[in-house]
Amino acid sequence: MVRHVINIDKEKCIGCGMCEKDCIAHNIVVENHKAGVLSNDCIMCGHCAAVCPKEAVAISGYDTQPIPVKGKVRLKPEEVLDVIRFRRTIRQFQDKKVPKEVVEQILEAGRLTHTAKNAQDVSFVVLDRKKDELEQAAVRTFRKIKFFADLFSPMARRVKINDHFFFFRAPVVIVILSETKLNGALAAQNMEFAAEANGLGVLFSGFFTMAANASPTIKKALGIAKGKKAVTTLVLGYPAVTYQRSAPREKSAVTYL
Repeated sequence: MVRHVINIDKEKCIGCGMCEKDCIAHNIVVENHKAGVLSNDCIMCGHCAAVCPKEAVAISGYDTQPIPVKGKVRLKPEEVLDVIRFRRTIRQFQDKKVPKEVVEQILEAGRLTHTAKNAQDVSFVVLDRKKDELEQAAVRTFRKIKFFADLFSPMARRVKINDHFFFFRAPVVIVILSETKLNGALAAQNMEFAAEANGLGVLFSGFFTMAANASPTIKKALGIAKGKKAVTTLVLGYPAVTYQRSAPREKSAVTYL
């Protein structure tokens, strides 16, 4: 059953060919100065609807509507670099609630992220009522395996797994699920930028992500569907620490060919 269908309003279409030129699937042709769709066997990337100057192209089956561009949307390059340069992984959080609208904006950044082949396979689990319960389940899992990690890693031996080992008392935790690591990672990065723009600090919890994929109890609680996995976990809150400068980094390893 086809969920999405491309529709072209012949009355609005002016035959400019912009949709045809931009169609990666080569699924649109212009004949007799009117665009037409060859098949609905398409990745439904939406470029045709986005590029049409007359809004003649629409794709059915979505519960959100396209938003028109108002002027040029551009970020200042140096400001973008500064966000990346000065961001730090945060493990100290204020006891301060994150407004619902900020969480929704972060989730929106994830939803809008491009995905390979327009799979749109990324979903999100916001830990709220069960946040403490799931953290304790992860703590129990890690305490069982810590002995083996200690055998191989001096750093692991120095780490104490306390009751807040994963979330550091942060007010918001979002687990990102996806069929592919790349799509989930892309969404996570955009969500981090949205969080940073709202003054939040972010921790990518690889440890909780490991526990989520390894523990049947956590996996069931998160509702991870078959074919999906936890790609990463964003731990979010207002920072209780201020960094005064960027951290040292190695020079880029770049090869020009």
